[in-house]
Amino acid sequence: MESGYVTTPFGRRPMSLGMLASQQLAGTIEPGMKRSKWKLFRAICEARPALGVTDRALTVLDALLTFYPDDEISEEKGLIVFPSNAQLSLRARGMTPATLRRHLAVLVEAGLILRKDSPNGKRYARRDRAGAIGEAFGFSIAPLLARAVEIEGLAAQAIADRELLRATRERLTVCRRDISKLISTAIDEAVPGDWEQMTMMFRAIVARIPRVASIEDLTSLFDEMGLLRDEAVNLLERHIKGEKIDANESQIERHRQNSNPNSISELEPSFEPKQGEKAATNNERIAEPPAEQRPRSLKPAAGMVGKVSDAAAPVSGPSLKSFPLGLVLQACPAILDYGPGGAIGNWRDLMSAAVVVRSMLGVSPSAYEEACAGMGPENAATVIACILERGGHINSPGGYLRDLTRRTERGEFAIGPMLMALVRANGPTGRHVG
Repeated sequence: MESGYVTTPFGRRPMSLGMLASQQLAGTIEPGMKRSKWKLFRAICEARPALGVTDRALTVLDALLTFYPDDEISEEKGLIVFPSNAQLSLRARGMTPATLRRHLAVLVEAGLILRKDSPNGKRYARRDRAGAIGEAFGFSIAPLLARAVEIEGLAAQAIADRELLRATRERLTVCRRDISKLISTAIDEAVPGDWEQMTMMFRAIVARIPRVASIEDLTSLFDEMGLLRDEAVNLLERHIKGEKIDANESQIERHRQNSNPNSISELEPSFEPKQGEKAATNNERIAEPPAEQRPRSLKPAAGMVGKVSDAAAPVSGPSLKSFPLGLVLQACPAILDYGPGGAIGNWRDLMSAAVVVRSMLGVSPSAYEEACAGMGPENAATVIACILERGGHINSPGGYLRDLTRRTERGEFAIGPMLMALVRANGPTGRHVG
């Protein structure tokens, strides 16, 4: 296209600023720039949603490109094609003239082709004596060459988005299968836990999966479903761990009962001294001190390591898995106001805010220390944030926290359902995090 040349449409078709911008863009083609017309067309097909064209319009563009004589588009070989409507209709799979004109207008509005109309509106070319085309009137495909880099970038992004959508959908499908089978296993094996409520949550998430989902929809659903799967795995692992601990204690107890090499038979009951007698040999157990003389500390007193029976040693509860900080703040946005500077950017900030909120709620330091020991500092701070979020429904935050700590030690409490309920109650939050 000639530099600075502006062409207006023939007849009653109006001129627009978009057409003028496309003509100016077509005049910025870099010297020597070339592109394979079919590779460029495939890139346009990939980037179709971003370019705002329909599949029928692409059929017309495909037909137009068949009239370009070479496989490579370049300025040296000309950028004007001038087929008649009859020829173009045949190569556009028999498209009717009215439909053809409508989709040609779509291609012009999308900035993919330009009209270069002759004085009488006909499409033709003037040739010199050697048969070379001197001037042609029809459709210019110069915008395709001028926007080649942009179109290729849009196509690459569309391909990446499609692959991400496919991968996310596959991960969601696997996660959905995992949760279904984990819950079924837990119910069949009678594993302790609120599996009925977890089943209801799972069905609610599945019901929200749209028929045609975007990446954002699938990512949000996968985050919720992944949280539910982690919670189910957490409960099952704690149950397995508890069974192993019970089995090990049973084996150790049997070993200690039969550790006397002087015993006559393993089936013979162990010797117990009569009342008032003292233990005389190293193989006999040391009698347990009276209750008033026992140390108050959970750890055995110095010098008693290896002498206190397993029945007297405390067994710590199973630890909880912590959840992502972003999820905690999404479920409990109220605690953001108590972070340093009114924001929470890491776990240290959340734990500092939890100390402030603990005092404000009237939770005693001892109750919070027990929660940190039983749940872990991160989970204790998370529970404090949940209690703050549900402050209007909890009469005694301190008693509630102690009860949750005891349930955690027994393996009966899970933070996941509490967080998910708050996430659904609060919805998307626009508050700034960190």
